Amino acid sequence: MKKAWRTTASLTVAATLLASAVVYTAQAADQEEQSAKGTPRLAGTYELKHPAELGNGIMQGGFSALIHLPNDPKNVFYTTTDRGPNGEIKVGDEKRRTFPLQNFTPSIYKISVEKNAITILETIPLSLPAGNDPITGTRLISGVSNLEGEDEVPYDGEAKTQLAYDPYGLDVEGIAYNPNDDTFWLCDEYRPSLVQVKRDGTIIQRLIPRGEKERFANAPLVPIKDVLPAIYGTRNQNRGFEGVSITPDGKWMFAAVQSPLANPDAKAAKASRVLRIVKIDLKTGKPVAEFAYLTTDAAQLKGVQQYDIVISDLHAINENTLLVDERDKNAGKDAQVKKLFTVNLKSATNVLGTYDEEVNGKTLEQMSESDLKQAKVKVPSKRQVLDLLAYDYPFEKVEGVTMVDSSTVALVNDNDFDIDNTGTTTQLWQFRLPTKLK
Repeated sequence: MKKAWRTTASLTVAATLLASAVVYTAQAADQEEQSAKGTPRLAGTYELKHPAELGNGIMQGGFSALIHLPNDPKNVFYTTTDRGPNGEIKVGDEKRRTFPLQNFTPSIYKISVEKNAITILETIPLSLPAGNDPITGTRLISGVSNLEGEDEVPYDGEAKTQLAYDPYGLDVEGIAYNPNDDTFWLCDEYRPSLVQVKRDGTIIQRLIPRGEKERFANAPLVPIKDVLPAIYGTRNQNRGFEGVSITPDGKWMFAAVQSPLANPDAKAAKASRVLRIVKIDLKTGKPVAEFAYLTTDAAQLKGVQQYDIVISDLHAINENTLLVDERDKNAGKDAQVKKLFTVNLKSATNVLGTYDEEVNGKTLEQMSESDLKQAKVKVPSKRQVLDLLAYDYPFEKVEGVTMVDSSTVALVNDNDFDIDNTGTTTQLWQFRLPTKLK
């Protein structure tokens, strides 16, 4: 299919600060003034202007994560694709999940930003340590769903032919870096799972919810460890892990589910404000804590359902402080939640393994804010750092967030490969914050 592309208007990139210790440019003076007012400054916008064609007229895109490595130049980042181009086609009364490029391999991209443009420096496809993937027929994995009865049924691009499931398939939504062993960790929506990979994209291991290991007996090429809380197996389809981050010292990893778990059922998930963030000790690879994150109350908004307010990414500033990306499903003038919060975990209740069953007749996901207080569950405190809508942010899916330094934040949107041919582009935005995050 032929894609008709429209380039959205880009905001002007603010010039690079040229201040010395004594003399400040006009730009630096402006930053000082804005910092005094406590207002973040939009420092630059960059666009993937000439995306390569992947096949069938589908162009490169789908950036679903973002990280800046501490020793890299400040204009260099890593991002990932998700499971690849996919859509929904209605056949009779049934909506079918389609994969028009079924051999697409989820990948890590090394990118740079300069002169209003995103440049892809390197493509790192995810691969098995040995053997062949059942979909691609090579060491490269696919993004096709894992398990019959648990995941969406995969179809070809025309929704006519059902595809085989891929037990190695990943729907990657976040990326983290461990400086202690020079590996990446990715988070996946399917199981949900956490996947460790080498810098060349070779998969090392996959962590999944307890009790699911036997279901991967047909996937012996990747070591499976079922160490995550079993309750995560109740995630709704395509609403698993959405963000992952590792503390700068490489000791702790945090991962967040996109939406409330179906605990005890989908009805609870639809109405809940409670999302779970898990903390993992990277020395043992096991969870040590879990926190009940409370999203924005949709009842205070117009035209937004509670289930449509999600966590899209997070960044670990330190063991007790996270930067969390919270958004709704709307774009442009209809959007109401496109915010970054700092989240303090220090005094929050560790609910790991304690609140999976009912307390006072309700599960964690069924509890209101007052119910949580009654159950003595203290949620992490939140402080708004940035409201993207104040800068006319046009995209629905701001899905990757990272810190370049203690006062510079970068974020990238997922344009879903513009599969619907709307002209949605991929852009990376940078902001200078008025205070350092530490």
